[in-house]
Amino acid sequence: MNTSRLAMIAVVAAGSLGLAACNNKADDATEQQADAVEQSSDAAADALENQADTMTGAASEAVEEKADAVEAAGEAKSDALENRADEIKKQN
Repeated sequence: MNTSRLAMIAVVAAGSLGLAACNNKADDATEQQADAVEQSSDAAADALENQADTMTGAASEAVEEKADAVEAAGEAKSDALENRADEIKKQN
């Protein structure tokens, strides 16, 4: 999975967040989105790490750093969605 696909998933998840806020189960839906974003970014990071394992030197290090960045970005997005779910719960 490449980073552009991950970015697309994040955009879709963020767009869905607005729709999910309209129903009573919005907090559950948002938490599910958070889980999906985290799983997706973890899978993308794992794929990059596997790719890095086939390389050596600076190229391997660069791909490892990219994997770390993808994982961190996914975790940040997931955390933001979980925080949003908590806000939704408080509003209901």
